[in-house]
Amino acid sequence: MDERQLRVLRELGELGSVTAVAEAMRVTPSAISQQLRLLQRSIAVPLTERDGRRLVLTAAGQALADAAIGVETALARARHTVDEFVERPDGAVSVAAFHSGAAAFFPLLLRRLRAPGSPNVALHDKDVAQDDFPPLTRHYDLVIAHRLDHAPPWPRTATATPLLHEPLDIALPADHPLAAKPALTPQDVADQPWITVHDGFPLMATIEAVSAAAGRRVEIVHRINEIAVVAEVVAAGGGVALMPRWTSRPHPAVVLRPLSGIHAHRHIDVLHRPERTARRAVRTVLTELLRAAKTIRARDEAATSAHD
Repeated sequence: MDERQLRVLRELGELGSVTAVAEAMRVTPSAISQQLRLLQRSIAVPLTERDGRRLVLTAAGQALADAAIGVETALARARHTVDEFVERPDGAVSVAAFHSGAAAFFPLLLRRLRAPGSPNVALHDKDVAQDDFPPLTRHYDLVIAHRLDHAPPWPRTATATPLLHEPLDIALPADHPLAAKPALTPQDVADQPWITVHDGFPLMATIEAVSAAAGRRVEIVHRINEIAVVAEVVAAGGGVALMPRWTSRPHPAVVLRPLSGIHAHRHIDVLHRPERTARRAVRTVLTELLRAAKTIRARDEAATSAHD
């Protein structure tokens, strides 16, 4: 039995005829009769009987119709509870992000959601290979992910909202001879020792592009995923590295130089399952992430203007 069948039975008990029930529910009498037949299949005793030309409830049918009132009331309460959950502005929202994305977006997000009644955000750092970002949407409401320009698009199982299209620069010690150049070519950096991420993570494809453009394999001496640690190793003379222009924190002993001759950018997107944004709190956090992205871009523009 289901809710609609129970409602038909209840209406029959109150209105007294199939025709009257059909009019009340705005369906055909045959549709009402079909619902009654389906309900009867699940009940061992007769629920209706003929009284002349009319179809009326038996004692068992009336007992079930009375119970249907409680069922409808409970379902109405359940729907109301769901509606409150969906529309609650201060609901819990889980957000996961890769390390440099977390460092850039999490502080801005927390500052923007301080007001009473704001969503209750739970933050998580997840440094995973590119293919492992979409599956995280099973466990988190919003997932801040990154992929290179020429990487395959995100699968259709997840909705992607763009945040940033971020340039990737060459990081090198401030006293390095190449730091005097305004931009660097693959030939400039191919013979340098390199610090890069582990295999399978974004950025590796750009390292391979540098090798291809320079016509020789670069020497990778250190494998480090955490950008802040990479900056410290670069500053200590451990090698050069690719570093995101906007989401990495400035280091006083490290300079960034654009890489010419190679399209070195990454997409930073928010991934989520479509049903998650049915909740008001999740939509609010997504909006604030978009605002945070604008702030991050504006900071870079301001820093560039001040440098010029």
